[in-house]
Amino acid sequence: MLLTLDVGNTEITAGLFRGDELLASWRMTTLPDRTPDEWASAIGGFTVHAGHSPNEVRATLVASVAPTVTRAVVRGLERVTGSAVRSLDPSSDLPLRLDVDEPLGVGADRIVNSLAALDLFGGDAIVVDFGTATTFDCVTGDRRFIGGVIMPGIRTSADQLTQKAAKLPATELTPPARVIGRRTEDCIKAGVLYGAAEAVDGIVRRIREEWPTPDVPAVVATGGLADIIVPLCRTVDRTSPGLTLLGLRIAARHLGLAW
Repeated sequence: MLLTLDVGNTEITAGLFRGDELLASWRMTTLPDRTPDEWASAIGGFTVHAGHSPNEVRATLVASVAPTVTRAVVRGLERVTGSAVRSLDPSSDLPLRLDVDEPLGVGADRIVNSLAALDLFGGDAIVVDFGTATTFDCVTGDRRFIGGVIMPGIRTSADQLTQKAAKLPATELTPPARVIGRRTEDCIKAGVLYGAAEAVDGIVRRIREEWPTPDVPAVVATGGLADIIVPLCRTVDRTSPGLTLLGLRIAARHLGLAW
């Protein structure tokens, strides 16, 4: 089996594949103080809970934007699976040209998202990934990553708002029934969620105005908060919760991993 991990600043998303089939996936909080043994125990526990043994894992691929955490995660993975771990970065040999000014600065998650979008649509696409940051990854049908947009993540913005304003309470991120809130909590929800949806639609519109090919790019959303925001948007064509894991599986094939 293939084990894939997308190591983000807030969460780690893991997926277990047999062939091209995603058997199980789970999310873990990115805890920088965890030791390799603790990561081994956590990952091994999730694998067993999914009905499989860590010894069944024949290959592991990691994409990370949090290098200090990743070192401990990789050592834990090697201990629990007994096999070497492969890491993906901008220098990896993949069928995607990083057509930007600083290709080595492109995050691994944005690379695998672009690979997955090409697999889904076979043409021009914009990937909106709702994570710690909300990223917009732009990829063309001739397999060029041409850049994108990074804006503060939804939960990041909400946390900053409630932390900086003493009288504003922390609140669950669920859409209110009305935009005009009659309670402070609903006012915050409306501002954060409807504001984020309008920002997504506005940025997608501006990206399409600058698009370098005659085609209109499809828009796919992924990430932990996609299910909350996408129903409020007008420009997103589809949601794919497992998009990054799909991209990692595609990348694993191109990198010659066998499982």
